[in-house]
Amino acid sequence: MALQAFDSDGVTIAYLDEGTGGPVLLIHGFASDHKVNWAATSWVRDLVQEGFRVVAIDNRGHGESGKPHDPDAYGTPAMAEDARRLLDHLGIARAHVVGYSMGARIAAFLALAHPDRVRAVVLSGLGEGLVKGVGAPGPIAAALRAPSAADVDDQTARGFRLFADQTGADREALAACITASRQTLTPEELGRIGRPVLVAVGTEDDIAGDPHALAALIPGAAAFAIPGRDHMKAVGDRAHKRAVIDFLKANP
Repeated sequence: MALQAFDSDGVTIAYLDEGTGGPVLLIHGFASDHKVNWAATSWVRDLVQEGFRVVAIDNRGHGESGKPHDPDAYGTPAMAEDARRLLDHLGIARAHVVGYSMGARIAAFLALAHPDRVRAVVLSGLGEGLVKGVGAPGPIAAALRAPSAADVDDQTARGFRLFADQTGADREALAACITASRQTLTPEELGRIGRPVLVAVGTEDDIAGDPHALAALIPGAAAFAIPGRDHMKAVGDRAHKRAVIDFLKANP
């Protein structure tokens, strides 16, 4: 199915909408898009086959959505409002929300700001880093603005630059996004998320932080360690996908 788009407070937001069951909103990670994060890894296909309606957003600055170069256009609360407006646009009163990495942060902010719109939340690829932070954004922004990946010494930052080059991303938009979108939540704020939550992080992920430590801060939350996977390879892992689908079905 072809992408559709709508206006979210002046920024064009593209999205995919497939299936006819209970709605699941998928929110991708930084420098990715709905295709890389969710379609290429068969999440869209598998969720539709499991009886869900899948809505997969391209976050602002990513994919086919608008790409402002001003950091003030970003920030996790603003990106969470894009997700809320997409639900409004589609007439979806409540949805399951599944986010990966940056998308998990957006999902958490959405659940905190609009709990009535969320059935259950999956925070994948982000554990205790939601509270403690996942590192300074400066090196990644600098890598995205560097003349080439060969000019970047920091290995993590270089990985993001190579990924952005591979996907043909707007690197200045991504630099603006990473500069403005790494907000954290306090334990007190996490304690107010009154929806079922699953936290899923790869056992080899050295970016996200401990999933069990994050789940312990959210009333009733569960944690799932994705066996043998790092931050990049955990997304499409079969055990990860099965755990998420089982969690969504257990919290209709």
